[in-house]
Amino acid sequence: MAPRVVVMGLASDFGCQVQMTNIEDDLLDVLGLIDLSYWQLASSGHMPAEYDVAIIEGAVTTTEHVELLKRVRATAGVVMVIGACAVTGGIPAMAGQGDLEERYGCVYGADGAEVACGRVSPAPVKSVIDVDYEVPGCPMDTTEFLRVLSRALQGLANRVPEEPMCAICKTKENICFLDKGEICLGLFTRTGCGARCVTLGRPCTGCRGLAKDANVESAMKILAAKGFDVDEVAERLAVFNTLEEAFCR
Repeated sequence: MAPRVVVMGLASDFGCQVQMTNIEDDLLDVLGLIDLSYWQLASSGHMPAEYDVAIIEGAVTTTEHVELLKRVRATAGVVMVIGACAVTGGIPAMAGQGDLEERYGCVYGADGAEVACGRVSPAPVKSVIDVDYEVPGCPMDTTEFLRVLSRALQGLANRVPEEPMCAICKTKENICFLDKGEICLGLFTRTGCGARCVTLGRPCTGCRGLAKDANVESAMKILAAKGFDVDEVAERLAVFNTLEEAFCR
């Protein structure tokens, strides 16, 4: 029997689910291997009670999300998260810094705390349940998604790239943005996307999260020595990495 797969979204812009529709011909091949029981972006019904693989987009922002994830983990044999919001907390995590009560008031008015009842500080899925596979990025890379999904369906181990982006960028023979006086976060960011943004002429924004081998302190010193404002670098790095342990230190 084909694996029963559900695709759901928490707090996000659904950009990664939209990316799934951009897989085009390859998507038809994937659909031939699975039983797509539920896809939040494209389904009008409810999630089934039983399924084998759960693909999750978005950050955790409510107690309802927390309870949903616990049920998902108890049901699915495989949990796969896609996109920066689900993997690192992404941009939503920035809203969790500071006084949440004050933020509720800015959004909902004088009774903000009551209206926003059940909200929690934005966090990645792994902060609530164990995750088996992940596809980082904003939005996720479709080629990587297919590769990771294939490994998940075959029961193969997840292989998350550990090297910083610069390692791959050099093999692409790109001219370093730092040498051109532009901030690029490749020193910090894990590879896996083929340095696509840099190759297309855009500095890395760090959407894939921190590389395991990234030395944040040393990288900051290198950037300072090149004349960059480390506070500005930190602000840019925080967009997708607010909750990353190495960055928080």
